[in-house]
Amino acid sequence: HIYIISTNLLGLSLFFTNFFRHHIRVIEQPITRPSDEAHIALLTGFQYLVSISEVDDDNIFKICLDYWHLLTRDLYSIDQTQAQSHGMNVLALTRRGAEPDPLTRKSLLKVILSRLRVVMISKMVKPSEVLIVEDENGEIVRETTKDTEALSQYKTMHEGLVYLTHLDYDDTENIMLEKLTDQVEGNGWSWNNLNTLCWAIGSISGAMSEENEKRFLVTVIKDLLGLCEMKQGKDNKAVVASNIMYVVGQYPRFLRAHWKFLKTVVNKLFEFMHELHPGVQDMACDTFLKIAQKCRRKFVVLQPGEPYPFVEELMMELPKTVSDLEPHQLHTFYEAVASMLAAETIPARKDTLVAELMKLPNAAWQNLMQQAAHNVDVLFDAQAVKEIVKIIRTNGNVCKAIGPNGFNAQMGTLFQDLLNVYRTYTQRIAQRVAQGGDIATKSAEVRSLRSAKKESLRLFEAFVEHSSADDNGRQTIARHFLPLLLEVVLTDYKTTVASAKEAEVLTLLATCISKLKAAVAPAAPGMLEAVFECTLQMITRNFEDFPEHRVNFFKLLKAVNEFCVDALFNIPSEHFKLVVDSI
Repeated sequence: HIYIISTNLLGLSLFFTNFFRHHIRVIEQPITRPSDEAHIALLTGFQYLVSISEVDDDNIFKICLDYWHLLTRDLYSIDQTQAQSHGMNVLALTRRGAEPDPLTRKSLLKVILSRLRVVMISKMVKPSEVLIVEDENGEIVRETTKDTEALSQYKTMHEGLVYLTHLDYDDTENIMLEKLTDQVEGNGWSWNNLNTLCWAIGSISGAMSEENEKRFLVTVIKDLLGLCEMKQGKDNKAVVASNIMYVVGQYPRFLRAHWKFLKTVVNKLFEFMHELHPGVQDMACDTFLKIAQKCRRKFVVLQPGEPYPFVEELMMELPKTVSDLEPHQLHTFYEAVASMLAAETIPARKDTLVAELMKLPNAAWQNLMQQAAHNVDVLFDAQAVKEIVKIIRTNGNVCKAIGPNGFNAQMGTLFQDLLNVYRTYTQRIAQRVAQGGDIATKSAEVRSLRSAKKESLRLFEAFVEHSSADDNGRQTIARHFLPLLLEVVLTDYKTTVASAKEAEVLTLLATCISKLKAAVAPAAPGMLEAVFECTLQMITRNFEDFPEHRVNFFKLLKAVNEFCVDALFNIPSEHFKLVVDSI
């Protein structure tokens, strides 16, 4: 209370932190034994600073935090050096007439460091992965951390807690488990207390041995799962759920080593995907993606005591699991499952699993294509365009995550329809521009059609980028996909008005050249002929218009120069001069 009502704590915090930063040796050097006058003076000064750190004032705490970070880093560094030098004293403190006493700075400050752990845990700030927080009105809301100052403070506190954990793991564990027990038993229960505790628990991942981590996390996760079942009210459950998701996402090593826990955690995430409280579904999908990427192999092999690999069970329940997800959450979910499938080593089985994964989007796609076959105007319906963008984006996420050649069969299923839709939308945009002039490209309809075209181009680019790097992979793309793709895309780019040319075409061409190398060399002059002159006309009028085209144009030139330089000598001389001039 005295510290809270004090009027000049800011000045006092600056005094103590600057004094300890520059003059701590003055107090440490006279110490000859624990609890002597110099040691008590040192502890007294640090007790003041810890008490100041406990005050609820962000500016004061940040001043203290900077020093605590410096101190714990130094103590950790000294501790590591001492361990490597077989217990040599850092301070070389001795008692007269006695053998050297292995006193260290760490042991002299043991009481202070324990208090500091409590302060750091109780004041831990929100990491970027956490999307659910209590706002200024006391309500639980979704929030994405973009504040660089807040992220910087989290980084400093995270590092400080890691150092403190290394300095005394047992004390850190005891403090955290005592605080968790209090939350489970309702002593001091609050959203803030549980949040800061779980953020602290997540932040020390990797700072303990595997055996300690196992014992610690089994207790933590069991208690949190029990707390989630025990608490009533959507807000309470949302807070506990967000903390479960954050903690488990920080400990992939533990999850990889304990299949039953991993399966329980993932199934719990699937439950959270049906929770409509703001932020819970987002965090469930993000955590699922993180775990899938770090533990992918565990999901595609048969685990002891299981009738089949988990990914097969996931496929059976997939329609139910994703039934409440928004489009952006759906894309994350599909990327997560594709990350799992990337670990499948048998190509035929991978193709089967990908086909199973894509059943829902493929069925929706086929339904749209069948309707369009009877009436092409279906493709221009606003809701249909949204659905097409959603399906293409889902395919793009899977394509990027599935691994080399894993998407070939799926692309073969969609490829011709994608080109037909691309061509149809190009014609529709041309009609609208012919009727209303360039201003038509700003209309809602044309913008939505262009969005679908852009997503198609990004999917094509991802497909090329993530194809196999061997000659067979390059030849597969160059022979079976590239000719038709270039015919549609380049014709559109060359003939459409400048305001409707897609900059993604240039990126696609650059990726084709840099990835396929010699396999694409015969097509390179045709690529340049289609895009070169018309793009230059767009970007040489001034230095402001078409910024994306400018950047992507030079990415294309760089790729040609690096991988297909011969193509430059096969273009008309006037174009070659333009290449040199543009550079």
